[in-house]
Amino acid sequence: MNSAQRREYLRALDLQPWVLRRARDVADAPQAAQSAPDDADLEWPQLRERVAACRRCALSETRTQTVFGVGNIHADWLIVGEAPGADEDRQGEPFVGRAGQLLNAMLRAIGLAREQVYIANVLKCRPPGNRDPAPTEVKECLPYLERQIALLRPKIILVVGRIAAHNLLRTEATLGSLRQRIHHFGAARVPLVVTYHPAYLLRAPSEKRKAWDDLKFARGVLASV
Repeated sequence: MNSAQRREYLRALDLQPWVLRRARDVADAPQAAQSAPDDADLEWPQLRERVAACRRCALSETRTQTVFGVGNIHADWLIVGEAPGADEDRQGEPFVGRAGQLLNAMLRAIGLAREQVYIANVLKCRPPGNRDPAPTEVKECLPYLERQIALLRPKIILVVGRIAAHNLLRTEATLGSLRQRIHHFGAARVPLVVTYHPAYLLRAPSEKRKAWDDLKFARGVLASV
């Protein structure tokens, strides 16, 4: 493959050609923003199209379809999970299986319909076998979620599950130690509350009382914003 063919191939994959840069050029380069510049200016329709065509990591080779997010783009609440599962991969919508049904019930318990919130995941593609997301996958996909948050401007983010919490808060603390605390996300310092993932609650129903306490806590945080 000659250089012209290589450049054309990379353009087709929406990738930038690798160019050797002098050390001074690298040192003088501005620090990258949280979201890649080519994502930061996208509005909802363009962002959805970018995600649907994404080839930034190997998950694009195994997915059925991307799972962009669903809900009210003017919502006060943003619910963030880890990654799509098998049901989500088939239907293209987050939290549609048994865990999704429980999430809907959890929202109703605090007076919210699914249609009133926005729901998304850290990853937009399902990891094979529902394994944990790899750090490289999160690195490539997180700018999409960051742009969704910038467009949505939620008043509160409810993060469900340890993996999502670790990736958004950049911590390895236990989920138990992250609960019942007000965290903040991004430059806008959006209040963020952590609770258990509905899939975990299906396996450990005795923890549902703690999740209910977290939901009430999050509702109180929003009321104080």
